[in-house]
Amino acid sequence: MRLAFAGTPAAAVPTLRALLDASDHEVAAVITRPPAPAGRGRRSVASPVAALAAEAGVPILTPVRPAEPQFLAELAALEVDACPVVAYGALLPPSALAVPPHGWVNLHFSLLPAWRGAAPVHHAVLHGDEVTGASTFRIEQGLDTGPVFGVVTETIRPGDTSGDLLGRLSVSGAGLMVATMDGLADGSLVAVPQSSEGVSLAPKITVADAQVPWESPARHVERLVRACTPSPGAWTMFRGDRLKLGPVKLRGAHDLHPGELQVTKSGVVVGTASLDVELGLVQPPGKRPMAAADWARGARIEAGERLA
Repeated sequence: MRLAFAGTPAAAVPTLRALLDASDHEVAAVITRPPAPAGRGRRSVASPVAALAAEAGVPILTPVRPAEPQFLAELAALEVDACPVVAYGALLPPSALAVPPHGWVNLHFSLLPAWRGAAPVHHAVLHGDEVTGASTFRIEQGLDTGPVFGVVTETIRPGDTSGDLLGRLSVSGAGLMVATMDGLADGSLVAVPQSSEGVSLAPKITVADAQVPWESPARHVERLVRACTPSPGAWTMFRGDRLKLGPVKLRGAHDLHPGELQVTKSGVVVGTASLDVELGLVQPPGKRPMAAADWARGARIEAGERLA
């Protein structure tokens, strides 16, 4: 089939690469978000998807809004059969959805109807799911409500961060998208409406949401930090400054008050509402991530000091 691929971040790159390598399909164009400021210098940087498209010599469309008449005219002129989508990052209006005969087919990183929304991987980790996956479905006006073409499953490992899990799903999901395009091309694939049961929502996790609530049980703290790694990044306050945190480990003891710090021979321990946890990597303001023990030696933590 003739395709226009829509996607923006690194998680979309494996699917674009798989479609470019698929002999039965032609990627006629790539649709991605416009270049955005990044890094300390805030220089305008093209998206990871745009970088791969440029390397492959595929035309790139970067509409500010997909409802723009110029973009709709360009899309219609491409005469594509379908638009596969992975984390494009913009709302698609009915005028755009109606252009390709086979519609816009989204790769969503959950087993729909579970975790509809912007952060399905984060919420699967945060809520302690044991299994998740990816789904391809035809986009309609509702939030991730369209009929499903296919799924792949993925076990969530005990130490998985959102970054770890998304990395695996982006690869297995790429194969699912190619198989979905194959099925649409030969007519063997029919979308199945989503169940009305088992619906859950996965709104974006903000920087404010990523502040560690030490008054919560240790298991919730541990999952929250993993869910927020690498983005938006878990954090806490220490001596009036924000301290970024990497994944923590559960301990078998409950000796400290919530947020209370204790430096031990093996590392740095913090109290929660249940078990204590041991800090892993931490990142003080203006410094690189470091082992918590190294940070504690430099900070000269005193008895009774707390994280907040």
